Amino acid sequence: MRSCQRYSTDLPRGAWALTGLFVVLVGLFYTALVHADDQDPYSMKAVRVAYVEFPPITYRTAEGEPAGEFVEITKKVAAEAGYELEFIYLPVARTYLYLKDGTVDLWLGLSATPVLKEAVLESWISPIPVELSAWYRQDTEPLEHMDQLHGSMVILIGGYTYGGLRDWLEDQPDIRITEAPNHRSAVDMLKRKRGDYLLDYRPPVREMLTHPSDAIIRESEVRSRNSAWMFSLASSRAAILREAFDDAYQRLAERGEVPPVRRFEKTFVLPGFPEQYR
Repeated sequence: MRSCQRYSTDLPRGAWALTGLFVVLVGLFYTALVHADDQDPYSMKAVRVAYVEFPPITYRTAEGEPAGEFVEITKKVAAEAGYELEFIYLPVARTYLYLKDGTVDLWLGLSATPVLKEAVLESWISPIPVELSAWYRQDTEPLEHMDQLHGSMVILIGGYTYGGLRDWLEDQPDIRITEAPNHRSAVDMLKRKRGDYLLDYRPPVREMLTHPSDAIIRESEVRSRNSAWMFSLASSRAAILREAFDDAYQRLAERGEVPPVRRFEKTFVLPGFPEQYR
């Protein structure tokens, strides 16, 4: 005799509908959690780092890889802080633009850059001091006061603001300005007497003074500046990154793996240096 009994495991149609709805809601909730995690600043470990041609502090090798003292320190700090770095080689002007619009998260740069005043959050720690010098030929008087620049031709590097000093120089009616595209070209211009003084930072110029003809070049210090990690305020995690990098550097310094912690020091300025740019 064939049984017509309904199996007890069968569910009413309404129950199946509720079960399906529950599965859909769980899937949507999981997707939302994953998306939220992607947006969580604490979970975003990739950091885009801008660097420029500034040897031996930062530069790009012949193989296209980032190198330099500041680059190596930053790699150690990022690893200690748990971040992965994506280095982007840029000209100075584009670096400023990308910091302002958030295309990059940070720049290995110099503190107190006026054009970035409202665009970045600077690290509390300055890993490396950097000096700005006036370079001149041995037949030219050393620069001992800024007034000596009046009536002269000054060579500047294209794209550099010199902490705002470029604006002051360009406003002086009796100081003539000419530009060089890079440090080597600037030194060669100076040797050819296409300028009386070259304003350029000490590390990259000293790095390249290797030609026999470079022996005629002399140096007068103009001011000292502090390097810094410059975090883009266009990123919601600027403050998080700053604290992470500063804390990581201090831990590394305590272990002797990076230079001792140096806070921003009072900078040297040549007599007559414009007060508003000190």
